[in-house]
Amino acid sequence: MPETEDAPPRRDDRSQSRRSQGGQGASGRDAPLYGALDLGTNNCRLLIARPAREGFRVVDSFSRIVRLGEGLSRTGRLDAGAMDRAYDALGLCAERLIRRGVESDRFIAVATQACRAAENGEAFVERVRKGTGLRLRIIDPAEEARLSVAGCLNLFDPRAEAVLVVDVGGGSTEISWLAKGPRGFETLDWMSAPLGVVTLAERHPEPEDSAPDWYEAMVADMASAIARGGAAAGQAREHFAAGRGHMIGTSGAITSLAGIHLGLRRYQRDLVDGLWMTRGQCEAAADRLRRMGPAGRAADSCIGPDRADLVLAGAAILEAVQRAWPCERVRVADRGLREGLLLERMRQDQPSRRRRRGRVRGRNQGRPQAET
Repeated sequence: MPETEDAPPRRDDRSQSRRSQGGQGASGRDAPLYGALDLGTNNCRLLIARPAREGFRVVDSFSRIVRLGEGLSRTGRLDAGAMDRAYDALGLCAERLIRRGVESDRFIAVATQACRAAENGEAFVERVRKGTGLRLRIIDPAEEARLSVAGCLNLFDPRAEAVLVVDVGGGSTEISWLAKGPRGFETLDWMSAPLGVVTLAERHPEPEDSAPDWYEAMVADMASAIARGGAAAGQAREHFAAGRGHMIGTSGAITSLAGIHLGLRRYQRDLVDGLWMTRGQCEAAADRLRRMGPAGRAADSCIGPDRADLVLAGAAILEAVQRAWPCERVRVADRGLREGLLLERMRQDQPSRRRRRGRVRGRNQGRPQAET
């Protein structure tokens, strides 16, 4: 997906429910701004929003591919050039936060797999703090999985009995299994596989002919990682076997896959976010991407040169999960960790609201009430 310099107007409209439009006070235009930043292995993403009655309204967003984890799997360290790219993007994020007037206590920033795994990850975080004023917190895989689920919860089909959330990152993939319980969907199990689009693509360089066996090797590599993860989630498996479950896929690679399926001339979030795809449609889109070759993918407006060598790795990761957990329905999410961060931070400032509504504290924790 190409870099997003400014949030389009329609995205602002989609970040709230109809009941919350035009609200004032604590959930309207006078509400304070909050910010959430996610520095991943491949992307740097920022979201700035105001609380709305049933979620939040996006005011500004930023996304840039920085490939912070480039070469990390070979060296164990963050590359100097990669750190410079990420630092420059973070500097732009800091400028946006200042320009929008986001207070530091309403801003949260996290770093994931690249900084977790690198020997010099902590040193880079300190460089960022000193140079930009941004305080990045390196989160563990468990928190990353939980926040990704929280950001996607309102895409769950309420008729389903089980949901599998696949968050494909640049350096790792978090998979969470949830089943419907007395208090709504509850996490049964989760795992983090140390493979993402960057690491998988580096392990399997694309041959000139983009042969099917090259793609199958990536699927097999991810399948082995899933098997080593040892996740059980037996109750969810029963629901999936009976056709009572569905998947949610969140990542730039999966949204690009959706754009190819739809035949979009340019990426349109309002058409992609929440899109239902069948397993066969996912496989057909992946096959089309493979046959396009690197040059064709780079020229496609839904992919672009920055994702041309990564999008098939994302498709292979999704296919490996689908083979391990056969499921006909996949819902595409152009949302995830950032949205989970925002919702969680906003709710920390709204305890009285939950009490007035008489809700059980745990019941709606982490549940977004409006599309983002």
